[in-house]
Amino acid sequence: MKILIVGGVAGGATAATRLRRLSEENEVIIFEKGQYVSFANCGLPYHISGTIDKRDALLLQTPESLKERYNLDVRVFTEVLSIYTVDKKVSVKNLQTGEIYIENYDKLLLSPGAEPIKPPFVGIDSDKIYTLRNIPDMDKIVAKTKNAQNFVVVGGGFIGLEVAENLIEAGKSVKLVELGNQVMAPVDFDIASFVHEKAKQKGLELLLNVGVEKFNDKGETIEVFLNNGTSLETDAVILAIGVKPETKLAEEAGLEIGETRGILVNEFMQTSNPDIYAVGDAIEVAHYINNKKVLIPLAWPANRQGRIVADNIVLGNQYKYTGSLGSSILKFFELSVASTGLNEKTLKKFGIPYKTAIVTRGHHAGYYPGAKNMVLKVIFDENGKIFGAQAVGEAGVDKRIDVIATAIKGNLTVYDLPEIEITYAPPFNSAKDPVNIAGYAAENILKGDLEMVNYDEFWNFVKENDAVILDVRTSKEFSGGAIEGAININVDDLRANLEKLDKNKMYAIYCQVGLRGYLANRIMRNNGFRAVNLNGGYNLWSKVQS
Repeated sequence: MKILIVGGVAGGATAATRLRRLSEENEVIIFEKGQYVSFANCGLPYHISGTIDKRDALLLQTPESLKERYNLDVRVFTEVLSIYTVDKKVSVKNLQTGEIYIENYDKLLLSPGAEPIKPPFVGIDSDKIYTLRNIPDMDKIVAKTKNAQNFVVVGGGFIGLEVAENLIEAGKSVKLVELGNQVMAPVDFDIASFVHEKAKQKGLELLLNVGVEKFNDKGETIEVFLNNGTSLETDAVILAIGVKPETKLAEEAGLEIGETRGILVNEFMQTSNPDIYAVGDAIEVAHYINNKKVLIPLAWPANRQGRIVADNIVLGNQYKYTGSLGSSILKFFELSVASTGLNEKTLKKFGIPYKTAIVTRGHHAGYYPGAKNMVLKVIFDENGKIFGAQAVGEAGVDKRIDVIATAIKGNLTVYDLPEIEITYAPPFNSAKDPVNIAGYAAENILKGDLEMVNYDEFWNFVKENDAVILDVRTSKEFSGGAIEGAININVDDLRANLEKLDKNKMYAIYCQVGLRGYLANRIMRNNGFRAVNLNGGYNLWSKVQS
């Protein structure tokens, strides 16, 4: 069997090596338009700052290494121009010599990836505007940092934040422009607020709710005109407003394109032509939680799809891709921010009822040196089905989101989270892991033992219920900052002061992170008071208010 693969990197290269492991007989050819067939594209921003100091460390495989170890025919600087589906042939151009030739195939795999979005703004073609998709893009940005000090990053997603971080680490002055009201769209505003605060601490100026209208190249600098009537003059612009699937080849071949404009594939990763498969950033997938069609241009799905495709090509369509959760993580200076599944914004968009439990815990035992707090949010329905989770902190974030992603794929509910038996020793954990605690909190909410109100619903709740805001932290904490109108009774003094409170009133309770507030809630409800708690406590409240 002759198998042609269009595009390398994650999906294509993974499929190619798996194909060879399954069979020594098949002829496998990879066509890669650029110079590099397999590189660590997720590591590119970290070479800008020198965190990854050796450029060659980003080059994972070469045509020569793939030939030597896997007997693969890798052709770089080679573009597939057209697919002739009836004849099962492709036309191919050698970009170095200009030669055009034909290759036939038995099976064809499309792994062209996604390209950076470049809106048709006036001035968009300036050589001072950069994108970051591949090694040559990275080289251009690194070269620019040698003689430029001021940068504007447009877009607050993964690439935009990582590039901004690494430019600051390289000693540059950076402003980041984001059209939305927050950076990092996979998480909700409350979790993103920690990133906003960290950006401010590090000198990264965030311009939120602001969009770009046009650019003007002024010779030595470039001016960025914003939709609020202002402009920024800078040495260079990094455009990072997202990516779109590379579908031109597929469309011209008559393959079906999905509703999200990605290549349409079935559960076996076949396109509308049974002899053509597709994987990676170019395809439309079903979201694992709600089965809605989405684009999820991430490395894990591309690698998984590459293996599944190879198995299905060689063994017949036996293996199904069950959908993507979109599990992702970002390093932002000292912070880690991660998520899996659906966020609140998406659930609201589709009108899906949900509840949230937010807990703040140390990533290991508090008495062991170096414990760092993390905020963990779990989103679930009235039956305990887990829709998603988000976390932010300086350590341990990846572990907890990975555990919950595994729980989702294992069809566990929030009732099962306390049953997850974790490893424990003081340097690594507490005897009750944050995931266990989040499960307990969710269980309390579902059983009616605890009623929570989120930050964005708090004032409406207070007004509608004429509620008394009760801060149960210490007087010192209270004097250092509190919610307007709150009264302060330390949780340790609450029992002795219950007679001063009115059982006809509703109480909205909060502490710093949630634990003392929960204890206060139980004291009051067990004594006949009506009470709710502020989800996430004052720690979260202060972040979203700032």
